[in-house]
Amino acid sequence: MNGADLVIKWFEKSADDLTAAKRVFENVHPKLIEIACYHCQQSVEKSLKGFLQYYDIKPPHTHNLTMLCQMCSEIDSSFQGLQDMCSTLSTYATTTRYPDDDIEITEDNARFAIKEAERIYTFCADLIPEIKQEQEQDQEQNQAQIPEQTM
Repeated sequence: MNGADLVIKWFEKSADDLTAAKRVFENVHPKLIEIACYHCQQSVEKSLKGFLQYYDIKPPHTHNLTMLCQMCSEIDSSFQGLQDMCSTLSTYATTTRYPDDDIEITEDNARFAIKEAERIYTFCADLIPEIKQEQEQDQEQNQAQIPEQTM
């Protein structure tokens, strides 16, 4: 797999995690808020790693979003504005998966995590022309598939 294909794969996986987060939060009763938060963390992790891969930097094997965001900010300083959110979302890498972690996650936390993961995904994707172009094409296709409503 060449570098460009790998970048696309990172973003596809990131989008899949974001979709999973939304579905287990919106379409399941009771809401699976911890699992939604975990998938938000995973989505952001893969977006940041995709950005690094775009610059031929092999992403480290880590779930630490703060460290990944710092690496990205060395390429583009605008990532510095994401540091706090990455720190918050990093906690969901492990605390949501094990029963012995004492952290209470609410629906508001999950709703916020989904919104921020989506924002970070878009932020990263918009910095990579191939990903941005692919997203625009997908949006055009989705718009074309929506039948016009007649009155």
